[in-house]
Amino acid sequence: MTLFSSTFTSLENALDYSTAKNKAISNNIANVDTPGYKAKDVVFKDVLHQERSLLKARRTNERHLSFSSDVTKPYRSFTRTSTTYNHNGNNVDIDKEMNHLAQNQIQYQALINRMSGKFRSLESVINGGN
Repeated sequence: MTLFSSTFTSLENALDYSTAKNKAISNNIANVDTPGYKAKDVVFKDVLHQERSLLKARRTNERHLSFSSDVTKPYRSFTRTSTTYNHNGNNVDIDKEMNHLAQNQIQYQALINRMSGKFRSLESVINGGN
C-alpha cells in the first residue's frame, strides 16, 4: 500500500504545482495592461525536495550544509524582473502566457485523469475485481 499512497502523494504535489502555476498565469493575463506589473512564475525548487524523505543523509562535519529543510512545497513562486516588454514597465507577453496556460491545462487534465485511474483501480480492488 506504500507504493499506492506515494503515488497519490506525488500526484497531489503535481496538482498543487499545476494549480499554483495556473494562478500565476491567470494573474499575469489579468494584468497584461497594468503599468509596472511584473509577470510571476512558478518553478520547482529542486527535484530532490520531492524525494528527500527517501534519502538517508548525514553530516560528517558540522560545517557542512544541513540536509533538513523547512520547505513544505517542492516549488516556488517568483517575479520576473529582468525584462520589460511594454513602454509602461509591464513585462507580460500575452502570447507566451496563453501558450503556458494551454500547456498547464493539458498537464493538469492528464494529472486528473491519472488520479481518476488510480481511484478506479482502488475501487476495483475494494469490489473484488467486479
